[in-house]
Amino acid sequence: MLRYIVKRIIFTIPALLITSFLIFWAMNLAGGDPVYTILPENATVAQQEALREEMGLNDPLLVQYARYMGGLVTGDMGTSYVTGNDVFVTFMNRLPMTLALGGFALLIAVVISVPLGIYTALRQNTWKDTGGMIFALFGVSMPNFWLGLMLMLLFAVKLKWLPSGGTGGFSYLILPALTVGLGLAALITRTTRSAMLDVIRQDYMTTAKAKGASRNRVVYVHGLRNAMIPIITAVGMQFSLVMTGSALAETVFSWPGIGRLVFESISKRDIPMVTGSIILCCVLMSTINLGVDLIYAFFDPRIKAQYAKKG
Repeated sequence: MLRYIVKRIIFTIPALLITSFLIFWAMNLAGGDPVYTILPENATVAQQEALREEMGLNDPLLVQYARYMGGLVTGDMGTSYVTGNDVFVTFMNRLPMTLALGGFALLIAVVISVPLGIYTALRQNTWKDTGGMIFALFGVSMPNFWLGLMLMLLFAVKLKWLPSGGTGGFSYLILPALTVGLGLAALITRTTRSAMLDVIRQDYMTTAKAKGASRNRVVYVHGLRNAMIPIITAVGMQFSLVMTGSALAETVFSWPGIGRLVFESISKRDIPMVTGSIILCCVLMSTINLGVDLIYAFFDPRIKAQYAKKG
């Protein structure tokens, strides 16, 4: 098991380095010369060259990248051109808000999708199965921002049950989490249904029924456990996406998370904040994916057997 964990970490590090370098290179290319952004228009050429030398912009790109990643390890990723705030500190201040939104949205998605996926799989080719798939199709096709606006119109404007946006108590989290969670639920429902359909046709399921096991035991102990790998994959992927890609929901509901931070930084051409936020999002996604890989070992005994020490 330890060898499996070490192997996954070793595979994660080079992938993260390559991804972060491509992001750094692309932002360096697209952002232009930051000297013109920082200095006033009447700055002299000597002042511009002095600032470039001070910021290390005259160094080769690989040297700049190595220095930047060294700063990442120590929590120094530069400062914003627009606000002057520290990039790393700003990102970490926004992270708890996105964790709260993503965690609650994923909880909503799992509570809805896993039971619904199992239910539709056990009633394949019936009107109940068709209804569940219509829900999934609707959730996949529905634009996130449109759903958010409709929920806001109904629950905040018409019924006045919930606040329309901002931050405060738990009530402020419900609408953005529902907006994100319902979209996730549709995707996970389809994955759960497909995984359960593959499992219920297996011989060991028939054998368990023949031995007199109850229906619930057959479905939830023998079936669901063996269908968990694709479900965990879907949940992990969706959690990664919601942690880094919920900018629309955060913008609609004025939720101060990472997605909104990136969106605002792009609109203001705040290159250090955009670069740092995207690279840190990649670190976050890699960490989540690593966690999902480690969860695999718990549900898949083949992984344990593969990495078990031979006596």
